[in-house]
Amino acid sequence: MRTSSNPAFRNLPGGGAASGPYGFGQTQGGVPGQGAPRTAAGEGERPITVDDVVMKTGACLGTVLGVGTVTAIWAQTQVAAGTMGGVGGATLGGLLVAIVLGAIIIFKQTPNPALVLGFSAAMGVCLGAITGLYTAMFGNQIALNAIVGTAGVFAVMLVVYRTGAVKVTPKFTKWITGAIGGVFVLMLANLVLGFFGINMGLRDGGPLAIIFSLVVIGIAAFSFLLDFDMADNMIREAVPAKWAWYVAFGLTVTLAWLYLEILRLLSYFQE
Repeated sequence: MRTSSNPAFRNLPGGGAASGPYGFGQTQGGVPGQGAPRTAAGEGERPITVDDVVMKTGACLGTVLGVGTVTAIWAQTQVAAGTMGGVGGATLGGLLVAIVLGAIIIFKQTPNPALVLGFSAAMGVCLGAITGLYTAMFGNQIALNAIVGTAGVFAVMLVVYRTGAVKVTPKFTKWITGAIGGVFVLMLANLVLGFFGINMGLRDGGPLAIIFSLVVIGIAAFSFLLDFDMADNMIREAVPAKWAWYVAFGLTVTLAWLYLEILRLLSYFQE
């Protein structure tokens, strides 16, 4: 059974391997919290479509972009005024709210649009505050380049998935999942050791930091293949349309992660 590297896509309806371009047999999926497993929308429920996924993902990204833009402009004024505390508070506050809402969505396996859009708004505050800080330090071009880079990686990986250039197999899934776990452990170790004055060199802008960021960007990019595959399985198995919000949430998480890492990488070259 295949599962996505993105935790938002694990244990979903349609989460098993589905028959399709890669030749896997179909398995039964179940809608969490709705009793017996099933693979299709019930009576009176419309099945999910590609348009549903596109529209819901667009709503999430529009929320992130809108809230993020306003927050970024505000953050720049705060930096110019020398009041950095507010920017730090917005970054931490937005991140904490996003983590809490994201955890609720993931562990309760709920496609609640209010929670998903609330997560997107909180993530917009966090990303906007960070973007405003980087923009104040390095100019407006760095944020634009990060957005273009993120969109470019997303588009390329979508083409890669649709053409079957890289096949999503159980082995590939395990490799990506393990890589994400390894990166997370390294990031956590770097953060903890930093409190004790120990520099691992992963985030200081040096050659090792650049290589590490490139590796993380690569892992995030290949994670899109698993996310696309999971969404594709849900569409094939005709789960209820409301689950498009859950797909949109998972894609938003990966896009936000990729954007932050590209922004960080670009800042190294600016320095």
